[in-house]
Amino acid sequence: MSAEPLYLDKELSWLSFNERVLQEAADKSVPLIERVRFLGIYSSNTDEFYKVRFADVKRRILINEEQGGDDKAKDLLSKIQSRVLKLNQDFDTLYNEILLEMARRHIFLVNEQQLDDHQQVWLRKHFRSRILPHVTPILLTDDIDLLQFLKDEYSYLAVEMRQGDSKRYALIEIPTDQLPRFIQLPEAKGKRHKTLIFLDNIIRFCLDDIFSGLFEYDELTAYAMKMTRDAEYDLNLEVEHSLLEQMSEGLDQRLTAMPVRFVYQRDMPTDMVDVLCGLLKVSSYDSIIPGGRYHNFKDFIGFPNVGRDYLENKPLPPLESTQFVSARNAFDAIKQQDILLYYPYHSFGHMTELVRQAAYDPKVRSIKINIYRVAKNSQIIESMIDAANNGKKVTVVVELQARFDEEANIEWARRLTESGVQVLFGVPGLKIHSKLCLITRLEDNELVRYTHIGTGNFHEKTARIYTDFSLMTCRTEITEEVRMVFNYIQNPYRPVKFKHLIVSPRNSRSRLYDLIDREIAHAKQNLPSGITLKVNNLVDKGLINLLYQASSAGVKIKIIVRGMCALIPGIKGISDNITAISIVDRFLEHPRVVVFENNGEPDVYISSADWMTRNIDNRIEVGCPVFDSELKKKIIDILNIQLSDTVKARIIDREMSNKYVPRGNKRKIRSQIAIYDYLKQSEKQLKKKLKSDTHT
Repeated sequence: MSAEPLYLDKELSWLSFNERVLQEAADKSVPLIERVRFLGIYSSNTDEFYKVRFADVKRRILINEEQGGDDKAKDLLSKIQSRVLKLNQDFDTLYNEILLEMARRHIFLVNEQQLDDHQQVWLRKHFRSRILPHVTPILLTDDIDLLQFLKDEYSYLAVEMRQGDSKRYALIEIPTDQLPRFIQLPEAKGKRHKTLIFLDNIIRFCLDDIFSGLFEYDELTAYAMKMTRDAEYDLNLEVEHSLLEQMSEGLDQRLTAMPVRFVYQRDMPTDMVDVLCGLLKVSSYDSIIPGGRYHNFKDFIGFPNVGRDYLENKPLPPLESTQFVSARNAFDAIKQQDILLYYPYHSFGHMTELVRQAAYDPKVRSIKINIYRVAKNSQIIESMIDAANNGKKVTVVVELQARFDEEANIEWARRLTESGVQVLFGVPGLKIHSKLCLITRLEDNELVRYTHIGTGNFHEKTARIYTDFSLMTCRTEITEEVRMVFNYIQNPYRPVKFKHLIVSPRNSRSRLYDLIDREIAHAKQNLPSGITLKVNNLVDKGLINLLYQASSAGVKIKIIVRGMCALIPGIKGISDNITAISIVDRFLEHPRVVVFENNGEPDVYISSADWMTRNIDNRIEVGCPVFDSELKKKIIDILNIQLSDTVKARIIDREMSNKYVPRGNKRKIRSQIAIYDYLKQSEKQLKKKLKSDTHT
């Protein structure tokens, strides 16, 4: 083994992924409004990084200090800080460039000092009628518990009221949960300009309207600030507490958890920064970052296009599945042949239609589904309630520990229970991340099961922007084992054996090890071998070590990873046979797929599990073999299109350089568009085939 490091720090690798997001904002071939939205995605990702990854490193430092451990975590923290600082500088430069670019397209994002007289009059009126009712300042005093009420997801204006030599401070929350962050201003007649203003700047402009008449002051100034808390929570797992109550407590704890990042406007007076840091109990290990006038750039994800259509991506209309459309009902379609959908290229409407039909089909006896994240107005959940009202036996497994979606899932659990649905919460400490639905029908006096196994959530909104596979089948070897998974969720301590499905934490590690070992054995016998892996994150050292062994034995390994990758390709004698790329484009790459060459008879698996220790050992995850040869070919074709991307693919290397895959003489292949064209053609051919079958 080489003396050089064999793994990249997952936190630095995660920041490298976020740099790829920033590259999209910098890419001039990306439509302008989409570039603005990528700034929002970068910002949202950074928030999550601090809440989860940064907070974890900070926790490790504190534990090491208690137990007298090494300083590796401190080292890592300083590397993180300098990388984030560099990325934030790149972000600021890009933001200013994009503002200029927008101005060239007659779209202006102005501040409160750039308003003409007409706009000022309109804005004061708009402020009093629409915004003022949502604004209540909090006065900062020595005995105020700022941590108790300051919200994690929000931007604030810290206001200084100065009278003579005395100063008072107050905080104003920017009420983006009630109002849009960007307001379009009226234009002077005959002007082609479109002018937008931040909600923050409207409040700055109208500060007097908030404070005058109640406070005496000579001068009012406002500075932006924002705080990020640790997203982990320490649940008190007492036997007498139900999980629902524990989760509600956990959320309360998160609301008052300690901060890990404090960002403030760089020209904020030092004494104001000191007061806020004191009230927030910010420690020396936290990230204290001087920033610009605006925080919560994540709101840019929803930046409105007030200009021409070409300033955002041309829509790709979701494709209809020929198999579903040509059948009498969803069950007949699945009975004819296994169906593979690939969102967002295919319409998620086929999934919602399947459960809608199941909710009132007289043959359906029961429906079981497990939900991790669902849409705000979820049709899937509504169908479960309708099914219960129609007398079906409905079981919904709700994952209450879906990070950042806990509150919504607690609410859904209550609603479902009130509607007579059996709601299960699984096992405390074992997140349920699988994407399963099982429908049982009575057909000719026999129970027939139909199942869905997917790589993504039952979520109408994310299915329009995340790429994910959805397999629907009534093969008994699969449906029987999916039924066993639901039983396992109810009774996790009963012994259970899976022959076809790869189920965490039961057999994932051993099955994946066996499948990789088989490729190693084939390579040693000079038989066809190879592994193609597509995941969001690859950080489990056990699996990485085995991939290194496979590479050393001559197995060619191709990896497509969206986010963290601790594996280092191209280490001499260790990973020379491994190449890795990452694709960031208009859709978020989300599927988990692995293809084992298996001596020319490829095995293809789709899964809900990333190759992370938590997904392999500490969660309920399900991977499923694809048996249908046409569907296997379709998945392999899609992976090959991605591996030949010459536009949006970046090379994963030790330096985390994020260099684009060199195009050379090859033609331009932008895989996400090429996959849409491939699937469109595939549906067209199937339609043609069905037509000719009908005529013959």
